[in-house]
Amino acid sequence: MSLEHAILVSLLERPASGYELARRFDRSIGRFWTATHQQIYRVLKRMETDAWIVAEEIGQDGLPDKKVWSVTPAGRATLVTWLRAPVQPEAVRHELAVKIRGAAFDDEVGRAALVAEVERYRDDHRAVLAGYLAGARRDFPDPDPRDARGSLQHVVLRGGIAYEQMVLAWLDDVLATLRALDPTPDRKATP
Repeated sequence: MSLEHAILVSLLERPASGYELARRFDRSIGRFWTATHQQIYRVLKRMETDAWIVAEEIGQDGLPDKKVWSVTPAGRATLVTWLRAPVQPEAVRHELAVKIRGAAFDDEVGRAALVAEVERYRDDHRAVLAGYLAGARRDFPDPDPRDARGSLQHVVLRGGIAYEQMVLAWLDDVLATLRALDPTPDRKATP
């Protein structure tokens, strides 16, 4: 997948300014396809040059005009071609997993530091899960199975919820394993 495809999907869901699009990436899309604000603006320009999107200038009181981007028929055709292409499984790069395996080559003090890192990582995933659950309650209190857009957004959100629940269960297992290896892993690492 490319950033262009993620932007096309987002703009088909709702036209947006570059700023609004960047905020969507920060809030939701960014959990499965990340992009900086600069990348988004750069790609929007390229997509405009390729005639995949067009901008409408919208006047604002007391503020500069803004461009609201929407998808052209050529952009929709590009997305449809991509949607129909097969998807290859992605390679997973997981730095924490490598550190956990490497903990076998560190002493108890190093493993104690790893416990603290796993706990921090777990807290981050708890916060993401809480955000997903709040979004599900807010955006899908009574889902309509006949609403294709809503149903597909909801199933992606449910996938995110399931993923975060799986990661949290795994991290609890990692912590239990580390603590079983070192009876006092919560002591502070010394330099």
